[in-house]
Amino acid sequence: MDDERVYQWGTMDGGSARTGYVAIRMKSDLLTEVTTGSNRTQEKYCLEPGTFCGLVLLLDARTGEPLALLNDGLLQHLRVGADSAIGADLGAREDARVLGLLGSGGVARSHIEAFRTVRPLERVQVYSPTRANRERFAAEMREEHGIDVVAVDAPEKAHEGADMVAGCTDAVGSVVLGSPLRPGTHMTRIGGRLDADALRRVDVWLRLGSASVPTSAPAWATDDEYVTYRARPDDPVWQRHHHGKEARRPPGTARTVRLDAVLEGRARARDDESQVAFSERGNIQGAQFHAIAALVYERARERGLGREIPREWLLQDIRD
Repeated sequence: MDDERVYQWGTMDGGSARTGYVAIRMKSDLLTEVTTGSNRTQEKYCLEPGTFCGLVLLLDARTGEPLALLNDGLLQHLRVGADSAIGADLGAREDARVLGLLGSGGVARSHIEAFRTVRPLERVQVYSPTRANRERFAAEMREEHGIDVVAVDAPEKAHEGADMVAGCTDAVGSVVLGSPLRPGTHMTRIGGRLDADALRRVDVWLRLGSASVPTSAPAWATDDEYVTYRARPDDPVWQRHHHGKEARRPPGTARTVRLDAVLEGRARARDDESQVAFSERGNIQGAQFHAIAALVYERARERGLGREIPREWLLQDIRD
């Protein structure tokens, strides 16, 4: 593009032969990075700031029929929170009760809801750069969940005394900090990075999955979360954007554990109460979107919700 913005077209797909559902999640974003004081964040929007375009197309694998087209906004927040809750369920100490939360947006909201399903949360310490945002978030979450949610005025204070730390922010730089972490902490993050000290302190790194590999090109195998393509890769605009520059890989000192190995009993995500554990965000998004889209579709059908699109609008006879 001709300015500071970068266009991003993203897709995630997955399906299940057992359930008979297949889905592809598509999003169309303009990305821009904004610096405010010492904070640098990545803003995403479609058409204009504040509007977004994310869609999930759900199909029937048994008949090939398109079943539903859903906005992905709420589904995205729910499945991301579930991501982190899976990691916390397997990697956090059983007695984890205090959550340090970096960020006060929709993803942070879904994280509290999801974490409460796997651990007996009693206290949340939330930090975000804008005081009004974090204080409003804390008040709303106290009322909604009936637990102690406090707004703190520095990221270090969100970490102090926390059993779990979650980075739920669109920040570009370091979000999860190593120096305030105490032994036994479980970490996860959606946006931003672990700083160098936090990376060094990771004892166990839980991978939920890796980017899928086409059977026709097994050499494409990668441990990265996604595969990125760039139009005009030498364009100077890429020098000002962090998007797609960093692979998410565990440090060499950490023991890497895969979700399938844990679920099958071949490995553990935590060996003792003093280990610092980290769980990645997702890498299995296609599977998540087909699962949550199918559930929403089935519930909507049961309750008579949604708008019917005539089937003939989506099918065609091209024999002639």
